[in-house]
Amino acid sequence: MLLLALDTATPAVTVALHDGEAVIASSSQVDARRHGELLLPAVDHVLADAGLTLDAVTGIVVGIGPGPYTGLRVGLMTADTFGFALDVPVHGVCTLDGLAYATDLDGPFVVATDARRKEVYWARYADSRTRVTDPAVDRPADIAEQVAGLPAVGAGALLYPDTFPAAHEPEHVSAAALASLAAERLAAGVELPAPRPLYLRRPDAQVPKNYKVVTPK
Repeated sequence: MLLLALDTATPAVTVALHDGEAVIASSSQVDARRHGELLLPAVDHVLADAGLTLDAVTGIVVGIGPGPYTGLRVGLMTADTFGFALDVPVHGVCTLDGLAYATDLDGPFVVATDARRKEVYWARYADSRTRVTDPAVDRPADIAEQVAGLPAVGAGALLYPDTFPAAHEPEHVSAAALASLAAERLAAGVELPAPRPLYLRRPDAQVPKNYKVVTPK
């Protein structure tokens, strides 16, 4: 097994290689505006660091969000392209699950990432491997009662201390955690989600309301 994992659902552009036993190379850069520019060089970097070529990859793992439309689709389209070109399976993993897997918290906690518009993408977890609610997008104040008393991880938790007073690292997801979680689940025979995006809301870009349609005479 050689899994190439990548995630662009948060400001982090993160890539890792996992050989079925451990992560053998990884790269993470935080830049919310350069997902498309940074992702492929990061793939080249981790392959070179591991002394491998792309054709050695036997499977792709990609974070499916939730996340903002533009960044998220960069990773998903890249993963689909690699899968098609290499003729290997492409596995989706919820980005929030990757963040949860990387924490060392015991007991229930919350993962929250920045959804912009003064909102967070979030879910509750029983432990680092067990999500107990579907991912959602809400204003922090609207979920304060649901998350009260629970520690939280992620950039969303760090941004809104009134709702998440017990905020912990990691701030952003890492492909290393995503790959490790995927390898663990695949080894256990768990079927991973299809690589389809969890947008949870419509994209920011909209057709202008006063758009004038011009038709030929």
